[in-house]
Amino acid sequence: MKLAVKPDFFLPLAASFAAAISLAGCADSRGGPIPYNVASFGAPDAPELVPLEAGYKIAPMDILTVKVFKMPDLSGDYEVDLAGRISMPLIGEVPAFDLTTEQLDEALTRKLGEKYLENPDVSVGIKTSTRRNVTVDGAVNRAGSFPVYGPTTLMQVVAAAGGTSPEANARRVAIFRSIGGKRQAAGFDLTSIRRGEAPDPQVYAGDIVVIDGSSVKAAQKQILNTLPFLAIFRPF
Repeated sequence: MKLAVKPDFFLPLAASFAAAISLAGCADSRGGPIPYNVASFGAPDAPELVPLEAGYKIAPMDILTVKVFKMPDLSGDYEVDLAGRISMPLIGEVPAFDLTTEQLDEALTRKLGEKYLENPDVSVGIKTSTRRNVTVDGAVNRAGSFPVYGPTTLMQVVAAAGGTSPEANARRVAIFRSIGGKRQAAGFDLTSIRRGEAPDPQVYAGDIVVIDGSSVKAAQKQILNTLPFLAIFRPF
C-alpha cells in the first residue's frame, strides 16, 4: 500500500528552510525587534539596598563606624582584626567578634566610662560586612572582598584578587573561618595546589584568605607564624 502525499505538504517546510537560510546569511548583520541608535537609553533602576539581618554578628575584617559624642579623636572607622578585636585610643584592644553592634556599644560604653569619660555616648554601626564575601588580603595584587556565587575554590579567589604579588610566599596561604562559633584557621601550599600536587580547597562566604609575604600586616604575620600549615582547621 502506497502512502499518498499531497504536493502542498512540502510548501511549509520549504518556507521554513528558506527562512533559516536567510537568517544564517544575516547572522552578522543588524536585525530583530531591538531598536538601534536610541537617543536616550535611560538610567538603570537604582540598586536595591539589602540591609543586614537583625542581630547581625560582627566578623573579622568587618569595618565598624564608632561614634563617641563630642570625642572626634575616638570616633572613626575601625577594622576588626583576624583575632576578632578592634583597637581604640585610650582603651586599647576590645573583643568584637560575634557581638551585635548593640553588645559592642555596651562594651565600649562600659570601658570608656570606667576611667576616661563620664556618661559616654557611644554608637556602633557596620560600614562594611565580610560575612557575605570572601576577603583576600596579604601579598596579592588587588586585596579586597569578593562576592561568592556558588562553589568557589582558593585558586579562584586568589585569581579574583589579581593573583599573588612578586613578594608573595605562595607556600604559606591561610584560610580563616568561623566553625562552631570559634575562629579557626588552616594553612595551604598554593604552589603545590597550582601544580596539582594538592587539592584546591573550597572557600565560603565569610572566609578570609591571607597570602604570606613581606607586605603582610604585623598582626597577621604573627598569626601566620603560629599555624602548622597542615590544611587542617584549628583554633588560633
